[in-house]
Amino acid sequence: MIQVLAVVGPTATGKTALAIELANRLATEIVSADSQQFYRGMEIGTAAPTPAERARVPHHFVCFLDPSESMAAGDYERIARPIVDRLNRAGKPAVVVGGSGLYVQALIRGLFEGPPRDQVIRDRLRAEARDHGNARLFARLQAVDPEYAAILTSPNDLVRVIRALEVHEITGKPISQLHREFRERKPPLRAFQAALDMPRDVLYQRIDRRVDVMIAAGWIEETRALVAAGHAANLERLKSHGYRELTAYLRGEITLETALDTTRRNVRHYAKRQITWFRADKTVRWLPATPETPVSALADEVLREMPRE
Repeated sequence: MIQVLAVVGPTATGKTALAIELANRLATEIVSADSQQFYRGMEIGTAAPTPAERARVPHHFVCFLDPSESMAAGDYERIARPIVDRLNRAGKPAVVVGGSGLYVQALIRGLFEGPPRDQVIRDRLRAEARDHGNARLFARLQAVDPEYAAILTSPNDLVRVIRALEVHEITGKPISQLHREFRERKPPLRAFQAALDMPRDVLYQRIDRRVDVMIAAGWIEETRALVAAGHAANLERLKSHGYRELTAYLRGEITLETALDTTRRNVRHYAKRQITWFRADKTVRWLPATPETPVSALADEVLREMPRE
């Protein structure tokens, strides 16, 4: 049985509506994997499911944290996995929905953390890359862990190259070997991931319109209430698009027009990064969609594609 049916992909593609349709058809529950929708008082700016939508099907991890709290991907995996297990024991897949790729990956595959970072080693490796070039570090990684080097999308991915060399220095083992050992101890969940594939110009238009809808729904007032409650620094920490700009507007630092234009641009850039992340996962099934495609038709397609065994 498929343990997780995940609806993933970029913001503003209609993931929430599709997840609700699928959960209703399968008589199951929704596990949110949108790290911004975890927080109370931010329902408008994060496009969280409305109370009416949540009443249609049980939702987990929506508006359940205070903005002062944090939820790392590893923490999320530890609290979400028991819900998936409970649903699986009842013969149901969990419908996971969200665009926070790291959280989806943590739930489905687990999150390999490895040894704690060693700042001395990292600083030394960064200095070597600065003085002699990234290629020198990548060549060393190819020598000690050719398997991991081969899966990197670029030899200039310095963060991952340094981490792999750091782990090798600390443990004496290639990071690819440690990943294999981790998967043997903790096999990934059986998952089917579907993403809605909209033409880029259509997606960007939807993002722009969504910002306008949020403003009409009271996004400025929501931000004002969060700031009044002492959450200005938390909004910066959570990196939720739009809140930083609206906070600057409320302080009189920028105009509302500038705040909204910047928000639209940043959300479009974020959507592009989401697309890049999920395109890199070859297990994701991309379904062509337009704003006119009925949700019922998309759900039909997902269920046709989803393996039964």
